[in-house]
Amino acid sequence: MQKKNGWRTLMNDTAILIDTNIILDWLLLREPFYIQAKEIIECCIRDEIQGCLASHTLLNIFFITRKDKTVEERKEIIFMLCDNFNIIEVDKQMIITALKNKAWDDLEDGLQIQCAIKEKVNYIITRDPKGFLSSQIQVFSPGEFIQLKNKGSI
Repeated sequence: MQKKNGWRTLMNDTAILIDTNIILDWLLLREPFYIQAKEIIECCIRDEIQGCLASHTLLNIFFITRKDKTVEERKEIIFMLCDNFNIIEVDKQMIITALKNKAWDDLEDGLQIQCAIKEKVNYIITRDPKGFLSSQIQVFSPGEFIQLKNKGSI
């Protein structure tokens, strides 16, 4: 069954927030993580699931890939991500809430959690589950998520 999410037609209601490290694995062909990252991203591009990115993920990607990609290539990457993913804006209250959370020590992870809560995603996909121990949203590694998706559990 296809669902409308306001700007895309989806195959189901599943929404995931993809952590920055997964996008970088895909863009930079980082082994051994590339294959699983590619599979998750392609599911989002094919509208099988709704892929969400925190707005600061785009900034991080633009900065981190500066040694491997030209400015024009990085702009194209950001345009492509904006076309294929729901971008969740970070606001002042989300930053304050993340800063007040004593259960973590990484602001970026805290903001990822706040974005996931704001968008009411089903899952967070990351290779850094330790950074998300305080998350109310269920966290999966790429491999765990793909396994559950292939079993039809997602």
